[in-house]
Amino acid sequence: MSTYAQQTAENVTLPTSLDEAVAALAAMPSAVPVAGGTDLMASVNAGLLRPAALVGLGRIAEIRGWQYADGAALLGAGLTHARMGRPDFAALIPALAAAARSAGPPQIRNAGTLGGNIVSAAPTGDALPVLAALEASVILAGPEADREIPVSHLLTGMDPLRPGELLAFVRIPLLHAPQTFLKATGRTGPGRAVASVALVVDPARRQVRCAVGAVAQVPLRPLEAEQWVAGLIDWDGERNLAPEACTAFGEYVAAACIPDQPGVELPPAAVQLRRTVAALSRRALGRALA
Repeated sequence: MSTYAQQTAENVTLPTSLDEAVAALAAMPSAVPVAGGTDLMASVNAGLLRPAALVGLGRIAEIRGWQYADGAALLGAGLTHARMGRPDFAALIPALAAAARSAGPPQIRNAGTLGGNIVSAAPTGDALPVLAALEASVILAGPEADREIPVSHLLTGMDPLRPGELLAFVRIPLLHAPQTFLKATGRTGPGRAVASVALVVDPARRQVRCAVGAVAQVPLRPLEAEQWVAGLIDWDGERNLAPEACTAFGEYVAAACIPDQPGVELPPAAVQLRRTVAALSRRALGRALA
């Protein structure tokens, strides 16, 4: 064992409750919380991170399940991708289950967690566009008090984690609404997304909400494209759209997320990425309306 590994092993705290975890972080401001460790260990192995201490979250039962609260699902940040990919969870939040099933090979899905996906905020995180399209919020446990903020505020840095805070839960409205998640990878089978699209058709609010992942640092919401296509849907009827409308929506989304630069021709890679986003968006809308 290396000297660094020995030092780190001596500075690992394993709380069994959220309160204990928050207290541990308050006592060791330089400590790093770790659940599945998939992103953390990649950073450590690459020499990008050398945490002085770790607070392990794997023994905190209250963040490893979910419950219902006021018309929403309250998901523990310790839920693994493998658990979210099971049929009972898929019946609850289909798009998030689809994202979880595509999160990587079995060893990643078994270890990686919802909270880790959010806090690491990797652009290719599969759960992130789904949470953006569902307009989820996060509950942060801290030494002073808990607080709840939109997940988009956390991802963009508008309202970051404060010292001693811990991502505890994710609140997602339970919608009786079609929702889809699709992604494109650079190879066959589960892998990192080249682009991903989450889409919700919400009859109650007469909205279409779309979020595109992996093409920017944070998921992108093409708000004008959402409003345009929502205006085409007969919300009191069959809610069908002509194939041409779905194609136009895909192109609208792609142009919003990968815009033209005045006086500059898009490089071939950007052109291909735009085509990929257009195809994913068209298919996601078609599936949600089917």
